[in-house]
Amino acid sequence: MILDLGDDAAEYGRQALRAFEAAGGDLLVQQAEAKPADRESLVMPTLTELGAWDLDVRTDADELEAAAALCRSAGHWAVPYPVAERLARPTDLDVDGLLVVSGSRPAATLAGLESRWAAVSLDGSRSTVTGQGPGGPAFVTEVDLSAVGTAGAGDLAVGLTLPVWTLLGMLDRALELTTAHVNLRKQFGQPLAGFQGVQFQLTDAEVERSGVDILAKYALWSIATGRPEAVDDALALRMAAIEAAEVVFRVCHQLHGAVGFCDETTLSWLSRYSQPLRRLPLGLSATRAELTRRAGRRGLTGLYA
Repeated sequence: MILDLGDDAAEYGRQALRAFEAAGGDLLVQQAEAKPADRESLVMPTLTELGAWDLDVRTDADELEAAAALCRSAGHWAVPYPVAERLARPTDLDVDGLLVVSGSRPAATLAGLESRWAAVSLDGSRSTVTGQGPGGPAFVTEVDLSAVGTAGAGDLAVGLTLPVWTLLGMLDRALELTTAHVNLRKQFGQPLAGFQGVQFQLTDAEVERSGVDILAKYALWSIATGRPEAVDDALALRMAAIEAAEVVFRVCHQLHGAVGFCDETTLSWLSRYSQPLRRLPLGLSATRAELTRRAGRRGLTGLYA
């Protein structure tokens, strides 16, 4: 087991970072929020040029890694499009993407999109999206579903794991922005970064972020090697990522001060658009409960043992 992305996947992620920056970078999400119906047209040319929809995440381990790197780069710029969900699409249904949904009031970030979507619940039940409610904050809308079977268990691990890579990209960026802020901002004649309390806070946040980094790579390996525990690993990753996001964004907001909640600050946009990733299909408590139900007395293996 090698807990590093391959060189090709890492390079693909770097190319995606540059491509999203050239397409508008931080302005993409602001433009999409102003006109949700335009969000697909804002990013689709870049994703198509990157060959995103040619990636085979189901059967090719290298392309699964490339997809993960792409999701991370999308998270870095808070790209206003469900890239991970599109990449996780099942191959045996005529749809454009895959959503993992909860049993009650299923919702997803589909406002303004007209693509065809499949959905899978945590018990493996499959559906297709037949309608949407009105769009809310961060493009979240409730969805109407029509059942198509119960053969979706194989969709769960990929559907849960790739969105965490998007969230990981957001955590990368939040810490990057905050590190730059505390090195630039001065108090009592020295940069904020020189204060021991600030260093401790940043260290705590980085420990959380780097832990998710390792678990995300482990979950990819678990999927690629067909481990029977892949869904458990994906749920454990999701639980760790939500916990880490709470720490990272709390620290970053504290160190930015009030300006961190202003729309003029990139951190504010990252924090706001991380919320659907942290809450859908399940929040922290529900994710923990589902993992406990699945793992039971058997417990977790691998890195979690």
